[in-house]
Amino acid sequence: MSKKIPVSASQAPLQSPFASLEIAAPPAIEPLPQQPERTPKSQRIVLRREKSRRAGKTVIVASQFPTHLSPPELEVLLKKARRSLGCGGALAGREMEIQGDQAERVRAFFESCGFAVAGPG
Repeated sequence: MSKKIPVSASQAPLQSPFASLEIAAPPAIEPLPQQPERTPKSQRIVLRREKSRRAGKTVIVASQFPTHLSPPELEVLLKKARRSLGCGGALAGREMEIQGDQAERVRAFFESCGFAVAGPG
């Protein structure tokens, strides 16, 4: 049977197994350099209206996005466009297909994002 340790009396601290080690301060961590924010300013995209192979439904296709935009960044931009325009859309390769014949609204959206837009509207 083990001895009971009184908790009300002050106790000697336990011996630390790391007491004999020399602990130096950790090296200063330099912050990572800030990468410049990639802005699509003056980057040109092209809009076109398509109806073929869609059972008569019209879509606006946005293409020729800058190559520095990765597919996940294009997905985020498409999601933002769908929410802003209140419509559906899909990403086909590096082209965005936005449902509905609303070229003026799509143009205004991409211009508000900083793109130079060519095509209908």
